[in-house]
Amino acid sequence: MEKRINRSRSDRMLGGVCAGLANYLGIDTVWVRLFFILLTLGDGIGILIYLILWVILPDEANVDQSIGFKAGEFGKRLEEVGYDAGEAASHPHPNTVKFIGFGLIIVGVFYLLKNLNLAWLQWVNRELLFPVLLIGAGALLLYRTFKH
Repeated sequence: MEKRINRSRSDRMLGGVCAGLANYLGIDTVWVRLFFILLTLGDGIGILIYLILWVILPDEANVDQSIGFKAGEFGKRLEEVGYDAGEAASHPHPNTVKFIGFGLIIVGVFYLLKNLNLAWLQWVNRELLFPVLLIGAGALLLYRTFKH
């Protein structure tokens, strides 16, 4: 059977994109979620990529759907994404709240340390830190993918 990429229904925090990608790549979902957070904090592109994948990736319940749309399906898919987003906002998964809280603490600590102007932290800047973290996350993903 051909391995297909789709959005997860069972391990989702928002739209199931990260869990679906992690399942496809054979890695832990946390790494994909951290990757999207880094992309979002770096230059904001993570949100756009996530939203695009949310719209184009089929749900795991519809595994026989292919990526892409026939005429007239795009509007229906956007309605489904809107409904899913509303459900996620009104009934958040407990891990979602923890994950967002953890992310906010990390970002807060980063900016607090940056504003303290400590001499030993002068090398830390956003232009340097986020590319290094992205390279590290990418290398870890590749390592984990080729390891299996």
